[in-house]
Amino acid sequence: MKEIIRSVKPTDKSRQAEIQHKIDLKTKPLGALGMLEEIALKMSMIQASLLPEVGSKGMLVFAADHGITDEGVSAYPADVTPQMVINFINGGAAINAFCRTGGINMSIIDIGVNFDFEADSRLIDMKVRKGTRNFAAEHAMTAEEAEQAVSAGMNAFNMMYDKHKVSIIGLGEMGIGNTTSASAIISAVTGKPAAEVAGRGTGLDDKGLEHKTEIIEKALALHKPDGSDGLDLLKKIGGYEIAGMAGAALAAAEKGVAVVFDGLISTAAALIAWRLNPAIADYAFAGHKSIEAGQKSALQLLGLTPIVDYGMRLGEGTGAAIAMHTIDCACAFMRDMASFEDAGVSEKN
Repeated sequence: MKEIIRSVKPTDKSRQAEIQHKIDLKTKPLGALGMLEEIALKMSMIQASLLPEVGSKGMLVFAADHGITDEGVSAYPADVTPQMVINFINGGAAINAFCRTGGINMSIIDIGVNFDFEADSRLIDMKVRKGTRNFAAEHAMTAEEAEQAVSAGMNAFNMMYDKHKVSIIGLGEMGIGNTTSASAIISAVTGKPAAEVAGRGTGLDDKGLEHKTEIIEKALALHKPDGSDGLDLLKKIGGYEIAGMAGAALAAAEKGVAVVFDGLISTAAALIAWRLNPAIADYAFAGHKSIEAGQKSALQLLGLTPIVDYGMRLGEGTGAAIAMHTIDCACAFMRDMASFEDAGVSEKN
């Protein structure tokens, strides 16, 4: 695990001017493709190529339960986590539909669900424990469990890479209670008060949101997590699926694979990965803008801008799956769009 973390290097900035020059010579006014140009530049930097491409695509969906649900922080019962995993296995969730339509290879990883699933080739069993502990009263996990979960995420990515040689990976999750963990992590890393980063999650009313905020404040005061230490954050207030996504992101970056994070929980995992090695930001994209308030503060710290904004807050990796098509389009214009000289089009005077 530590070797992979150390092996993630920043992208080579020496070719940035050359890549930008190619973008500027395309048959369009300067900057006319907006954010697509930024995406094309970043993909070119990640792949160290003037001809970036989105070849094989992958989606890893990590599932885990959270002891913090004992505090009544979710509008849905914890039973929904295994029920939704079974829905993923049967292909009936939104992320299944999006991956099918986008030609995305999808893997479902049980990294900490409080349930005994029947053996199924569609489910990867990497269970660390049957859910985290209630971090309102004690640490969410042990230091050993935190490292095990990060390593499991790395292994899950490597399995996907070995099978499909993916050039881009999306990261999704399922876990009732995980917006509480994600909000606590974002508060600890950004320094923003819990009231500014906590959201309604699965649909809390005003009273429920107030209670959730109080629980986060209580946990942060109790554990005083080190916002600069990814493993300390995981140990004290984290989730196994958050650790898994962080590990998968680092393993992907180590192989030069682009990483598309999803909503609030996935973005919290991005913060964990970033605290473990800041170079991860060079390989990262923010799939979509979540309506959960905490995501904005986290993305500002990471220097990432959401690719799409559809008012979503579902999770599962759905925003990342949609964003992959936009990234594909950005790479396509970089490869296939003619330059002014190629097309015989006059440039601006």
